[in-house]
Amino acid sequence: MGDNNHFDLIVIGAGPGGYVAAIRAAQLGMNVACVEKDDSLGGTCLNVGCIPSKALLDSSELYQQATTHFSHHGIKASGVELDLKAMMARKDGVVTSLTRGVAGLFKKNKIQHVVGMGRVSGVGSVEVTGDDGSKRTVTASKILVATGSAPIELKSIPFDGKHIVSSTEALTFTQVPKKLLVIGAGAIGLELGSVWSRLGSEVVVIEFLDRILPLMDREMTTALQRSLVKQGITFRLNTGAQGATIEGGRVKLSWKSGETTKVEEADKLLVAIGRRPYTQSLGLREIGVAMDGRGFITVNSHFETNVSGIYAIGDVIGGAMLAHKAEEEGSACAELLAGKAGHVNYLAVPNVVYTFPELASVGLTEEEAKTKHGEIRVGKFPFTANGRARAMDATEGMVKIIGDAQTDRLLGMHILGARASDLIAEGAVAIEFASSCEDIARSVHAHPTLPEAIKEAALAVDKRAIHF
Repeated sequence: MGDNNHFDLIVIGAGPGGYVAAIRAAQLGMNVACVEKDDSLGGTCLNVGCIPSKALLDSSELYQQATTHFSHHGIKASGVELDLKAMMARKDGVVTSLTRGVAGLFKKNKIQHVVGMGRVSGVGSVEVTGDDGSKRTVTASKILVATGSAPIELKSIPFDGKHIVSSTEALTFTQVPKKLLVIGAGAIGLELGSVWSRLGSEVVVIEFLDRILPLMDREMTTALQRSLVKQGITFRLNTGAQGATIEGGRVKLSWKSGETTKVEEADKLLVAIGRRPYTQSLGLREIGVAMDGRGFITVNSHFETNVSGIYAIGDVIGGAMLAHKAEEEGSACAELLAGKAGHVNYLAVPNVVYTFPELASVGLTEEEAKTKHGEIRVGKFPFTANGRARAMDATEGMVKIIGDAQTDRLLGMHILGARASDLIAEGAVAIEFASSCEDIARSVHAHPTLPEAIKEAALAVDKRAIHF
């Protein structure tokens, strides 16, 4: 191995972007070190983000089915009780198994995990400070920053970690709050709001804009909101949070909507208004790395900053803050460093909200497609007309496909329904291969399956759906 402190590539951050970049670079023959401040690998996604939230979403959905839906299937269940401690323990077990899996992949690929807080101390040099204050300097010709993001804190409503919390603490409540206020109707707010609503909380979502999920297709998000309202979640749109106090162990939130102001009480307040890039304290400004006013790092098409030898991927460079987007950038960056043709097709990056029903999309929304392509054609197919959805008792939602009116090229696919997170992969592959809507319509889909709704929506683009 030679010098134990010198490498071909140093990756700062072991989240999905960082660890994938490290593995891909090692596969391509590089000697790689990955600097990570936590003992546990996997970053926010594995430890306090995607994975634990989905574990709780699945568990809470099963609990809700057992308490409300089983009888419809002819299953009599009595005495169903929530064991929140056991539910949390299962979630933690899932996280532990996956983070250990990443550690195993590091070992397999001979990647050195350097534990500590990394700081770029100069071009080609990273100073790592351990929890005990010890310092170690590692060097490499290439440095990749993949430090991810952190929850945004409202200045007027700072986190206290107990009553006013971020998504991190909302994944570890020891008891179900009787009432939960959520500021922000994005994916994180809706998903965690769904978890606690299913487990018995009264959930109120407060959103400054006039709609939920503002970056997704409006027709589909409106339908999802209707569904969540039926499930018991209350929405206060066009409403701004003003400030909060803690009195008697409860949160008092003041909000304003138009000319109406009110103080609303709850047991917990989740602030989920987005995430900020984790770029402070990395020494980047000191060596001249260009960043915008919000702290996002500026990179070129090869993910290189204005400082030669310093690269960045994932949440720190902006765009969609999604684990799989960071993974693709990590792989692409490693391949470019190795002289290969790495590339990310951002139009083919899917986006998923893991509520029930799930909302998944890839490509352009209807609004974006009209703006960019002018005349479009839209095909829709409801799950009520899908045989498998009826058999599953999961008929809520639909598939919506958007095509260019002149070329029939697939511009966007949007799915609201059960397992939309899995179904959207077909749309991502189709967009990657520059498919036409007719290509999807002509592809054989097994019967009875949920993906048949995708085929039917593609047929509907040409006004020839069979079953609706």
